[in-house]
Amino acid sequence: MTTVRPTGRVLSAAALAVVLAAGLAACGSDEGTANAGSPASAGTVTIGAQASGIGQKTDIKVEKQQAIADLVPDAVKADGKLTIGLGALPTGFPPLAFVGDDDKTLTGAEPDLGRLVAAVFGLTPEINNATWDNLFVGIDSGRTEVGFSNITDTEQRKEKYDFASYRQDNLGFAVKDGNAWNFDKNYKNLAGLKVAVGAGTNQEKILVAWQEKLKAEGKNLEIKYFADTPTTFKALVSGQLDGYFGPNPGIAYQISRTKGTADAVRNAGTYSGAGETLQGLIAATTKKDNQLAKALAEAINHLIQNGQYKAWLAAYNLDTEAVPTSLVNPPGLPKSNA
Repeated sequence: MTTVRPTGRVLSAAALAVVLAAGLAACGSDEGTANAGSPASAGTVTIGAQASGIGQKTDIKVEKQQAIADLVPDAVKADGKLTIGLGALPTGFPPLAFVGDDDKTLTGAEPDLGRLVAAVFGLTPEINNATWDNLFVGIDSGRTEVGFSNITDTEQRKEKYDFASYRQDNLGFAVKDGNAWNFDKNYKNLAGLKVAVGAGTNQEKILVAWQEKLKAEGKNLEIKYFADTPTTFKALVSGQLDGYFGPNPGIAYQISRTKGTADAVRNAGTYSGAGETLQGLIAATTKKDNQLAKALAEAINHLIQNGQYKAWLAAYNLDTEAVPTSLVNPPGLPKSNA
């Protein structure tokens, strides 16, 4: 039986100084290693550690599953570690991956799921942080055994990597808390609204297409642009906007930051980042044909079936991105869209 023990949420005294990239991809050139928590043999994984209130600190009981551990290739488990890669340099991308309030702990939803998977394997997590490009260099070289870093499953990437899915790749609509409007996966509900979006993004492309559909129906959707994310949310809570359409994890971050304040926002619905015909998926990423993907999927499915996965999502307000099961190399974003 799963034991989940919330240990409280403490908001930082000042807002976390980070830059939220529209595509949630880090850039830079340095690499580093930082870890949190104790070896998997201790049987408890702490998620949301040093997370500045962005994640709810929670102790989750996770026992080694020998049948799943037996699927892990000998080359991976020989040193007793699972080497997990992040592409979160230089600034991080909360709530998914960032340096905690102790200025050293790599925390966030992505490294925490890696820690949970390592516990199922009975291995100690070792987390390497790099730039986005160097994350893949690490996987290619074998220095990194698996990437947990908001990596979208695409058909192009499958030429070099294997995937085990664990989260929906979603965009989301943010509205001011108290606003009863919901998207309900129906573009017609946008008629008459003022909605902000980031220029040059995938979500702008989708929103403009909806705008054209509404225009053909004799209805209006006004699209607004702002210089940065903080300015966008300031306009939203002041009433200048009806909604903001952006990366769902970034909205989850804003919900955590503003909960209980006059600037509180909520999630009014999600939409696949891959578009109408395909649910985009975020996946654990490993070097192609190294035989690790099946073990990763089985570990994630164990966490799903026993409640630890649900607790992990809830700690970061990512409940809207849950998947029912982890799949090995599911259909990915087509090459024409990648």
